[in-house]
Amino acid sequence: MRVIAFMTWALLGVAGQAPESAVNRSFLSLSEKQARQTINGMRVNGQVGGSWDLRVTSTDRSYNYKLRATWLTPAAVEAAARLLQLTKGLGEDQALALVKEVRAVPAYFLLVELDPREGSGVIPKDWIARFGPRGAENRQVVGQVVPEEGAWRKLVGAFPRDYSYDIFLLKFPAQVEGGRLLFEPADTEAELVVRIYNKSGRVRWQTPADTRK
Repeated sequence: MRVIAFMTWALLGVAGQAPESAVNRSFLSLSEKQARQTINGMRVNGQVGGSWDLRVTSTDRSYNYKLRATWLTPAAVEAAARLLQLTKGLGEDQALALVKEVRAVPAYFLLVELDPREGSGVIPKDWIARFGPRGAENRQVVGQVVPEEGAWRKLVGAFPRDYSYDIFLLKFPAQVEGGRLLFEPADTEAELVVRIYNKSGRVRWQTPADTRK
């Protein structure tokens, strides 16, 4: 089984887009089905590298990589906390506290899963991910992997897990250089671009209203 890797605070939605006072208890009434539907609605699949790329037997890289990403929007964070309450025994007050703690961070978070095909089964440490509005590369920012501690460690336990994938939680700054917001009201589509060696892949989402200022 591959090692589950988490990189440093700094990559799957938005935390910190609303103050604690905006977090209400309504998510506590979600059914398990509703919570899972909310999470799955922000989960997309893609691929890093082309399907017809040259196959390799090298021990240092794969010919392409399966890609799956979940955008942790405020609604997805609440749904995950509700699932932890329903399936893992998390208390109601603990679920509320978890949502407040996660959403207090002024950043966007995505859960990214990668599965190498043939060749090496190792994800290199220097892979990068960029996130931001589609068609606005000057406002796409590089993510940093969150370490394996804190509220996120608990939150990630609510998400579906396929152990053939390595899993990474990434954090993207909510502002670009100069203080401009990463997402603005006119941005209706978001894009994540993952690059490994000389191969790249991208996935996209419609931008939920609760992630735009």
